[in-house]
Amino acid sequence: MKRFLKKAMVALGCSLVMLSNANAEQLSIERIYSSPSLNGQTPKSLKLSPDGSRVTYLQGKSDDLNRYDLWEYNLASEENKLLVDSQDLFSGTEVLSDEEKARRERQRIYGFGIMEYKFSSDGSALLFPLNGDIYYYNLASKTAKRLTETDAFETDVKFSPKGNFVSFIRGQNIFVLNIASGKEVQLTKDGGSNNIKNGMSEFVAQEEMGRMTGYWWSPDEAHIAFLRVDETPVQTVIRNEIYAEKIELIEQRYPSTGTNNVTIKLAVTDIKGKKIRFIDTGEHTDIYIPRVQWLPDSKNLSYQWQSRDQKTLKLKTYNLKKRRQKTLLTEQSDNWVNLHHDLVFLQDNKSFIWASERDGFKHLYHFSNNGKLINQLTKGQWIVDAIKHVDEDNGVIYFTGRADTPLERHLYSVPLSGKSPEHVVRISKRNGFHSINFSKDSKSYIDSFSNITTPKQVSLHKVNGEHITWLAENKISEEHPISPYYDDLIQPKFGTLTSDDKQATLYYKLYKPKHMAPGKKYPVIVNVYGGPHAQRVRNIWQGADFTQYMLQQGYIVFQLDNRGSNYRGTAFEFPIYEKLGQVEVDDQITGVKHLHTLPFIDKERIGIYGHSYGGYMALMTMFKAGDYFKAGVSGAPVTDWLLYDTHYTERYLNHPKANADGYEQSSVFPYISGLNGPLMVYHGMADDNVLFTNTTKLIKALQDENKQFELMTYPGSKHSMRGKKVKVHLNNTIMSFFDRHFK
Repeated sequence: MKRFLKKAMVALGCSLVMLSNANAEQLSIERIYSSPSLNGQTPKSLKLSPDGSRVTYLQGKSDDLNRYDLWEYNLASEENKLLVDSQDLFSGTEVLSDEEKARRERQRIYGFGIMEYKFSSDGSALLFPLNGDIYYYNLASKTAKRLTETDAFETDVKFSPKGNFVSFIRGQNIFVLNIASGKEVQLTKDGGSNNIKNGMSEFVAQEEMGRMTGYWWSPDEAHIAFLRVDETPVQTVIRNEIYAEKIELIEQRYPSTGTNNVTIKLAVTDIKGKKIRFIDTGEHTDIYIPRVQWLPDSKNLSYQWQSRDQKTLKLKTYNLKKRRQKTLLTEQSDNWVNLHHDLVFLQDNKSFIWASERDGFKHLYHFSNNGKLINQLTKGQWIVDAIKHVDEDNGVIYFTGRADTPLERHLYSVPLSGKSPEHVVRISKRNGFHSINFSKDSKSYIDSFSNITTPKQVSLHKVNGEHITWLAENKISEEHPISPYYDDLIQPKFGTLTSDDKQATLYYKLYKPKHMAPGKKYPVIVNVYGGPHAQRVRNIWQGADFTQYMLQQGYIVFQLDNRGSNYRGTAFEFPIYEKLGQVEVDDQITGVKHLHTLPFIDKERIGIYGHSYGGYMALMTMFKAGDYFKAGVSGAPVTDWLLYDTHYTERYLNHPKANADGYEQSSVFPYISGLNGPLMVYHGMADDNVLFTNTTKLIKALQDENKQFELMTYPGSKHSMRGKKVKVHLNNTIMSFFDRHFK
């Protein structure tokens, strides 16, 4: 840890020298969310073409960072070029279907224009949706062809594996279009009626499982596997979506914890749509199917079967010809089994790579196709993030992980032989966070990198880590958008604390204002999330954000990752099981106790704010630990876990019938009487994830207890609170709240 901190500070010093003569400007909230982005050139959705000739990406316009176009970096000419200007194809206001709005909200995608795209298998063409229609872009002719032009909205657009067909969802049914002939075939017919959705992911699959699709091509293009979702059993929640000009009454199928989920069936069809075969997934229908994947031979289909209580996960295969199934492996836990995307069936059709937390940390294992463990590939008290590439010819697996420090993500390699699971080789050179995209030919990879002093930089590397070329250097110079503010950026101090019960090491970061007066005590704002599958204390670029604005206003900012959060192993995660809002609050108190020991901290002016689970944490700390937290802002909070969805809530709290006391003690309502300090609550009035009912129930309870509070609601806003105007107003509101109570 000390070595990491020393290197980070050296990097910081070098960066500051580079702009020592820059004229610093005062940062404003308005500027944080204006174009051009203060983060500089930040390409998204980077992909190496299958033929290795180019890197494609999405880039926001310089005058509108939320309007995306399709670009390429040509490796031969070493030039960045605009491929498709989204406005050339459609320049009006995009009107999204309700399904697409919900899908983008689940993906946390915000913007307009070209938001996603796919390569053909040979790299000759690109496929992308725009304003509900599908476009085919030929790289040789540099022309875009519109494939569909209907009143309906086409979503989840894919190339077939060999590039002969395009598939998509229309009207909750699966369609296949022959690219050469233009002929469409509708593969399913019952979607869109009687609450049936074909080839689509249900709400909890999108929001909680990380599965955004509901259909999968076989490698030989002969079949498509898909899920048939029947939403009939799911309760209908009637809610108001309140906009500035109107109020819409929404009937949403929302599976609150303890209630019925969708009925889901796994099926396979030929691409002519003449024969649909349903696969028997067992006598238990109250299950989840979080993953589906074909084996390379196209003869066998795998799927992951998850029990309702999420304590059992089975990897199963189905043979199309023999119509037989077998279970390859079973993962079990007394708490819950985490899902992942790390399953690779090798091309030899004999074995596969699988990730498991069976030893307490997520690691890679090599299994034969009959389910026999061959060897453990990685090992140690650290976790694997994700498999990035398997080079079967050379017997090497490339993956991202945290072998050096949980605060950074690096690219590593390990031999497929399993001879050195505890001695992985780090490939990425620079300290910080690396996001990796490998080429299909195993010769190169794209590295999207940043750290606390370096905005995102994108580069191309050989597999040994050697730098080939910049794709987006994004160098901080006087021309960079952040240059007027860079000299005033404050970098955090990283540190560790021991939890009060001595059971865990907690990482934190502390930001202090640039010019602190000797002997003066400063107010603190604790920026909290605290929920599972999240991490906030990282060596990653934050830039000129709201934290920096608060620092310039004279606040100290503190963040701590409590138990229950991610990337630390199951012993760090599992203490929250069946009792949310307890150990998380205890750990945040540990952080505040540390702040009390610092001579420049005013312990009577320590506030807290957070959004979503962070909003829940803000309430729990204000209600349960008012001696430590003197003012709080809670955004879009879950207040009663009985109001939240099945898959997330039951993972951590079990079924309400099995843990009624746990649900009661994990809600905020038993502790409302403990509120003594100022509290502000905000919520989007069209939130379809954490329903606005959570806040209305809180409002009534606070009023009944005669507790004074402030409330800010945002018409039309979903859970993510998107849009410049909303964000500017929200952050000004938060800042005004703390200023009124702490200054």
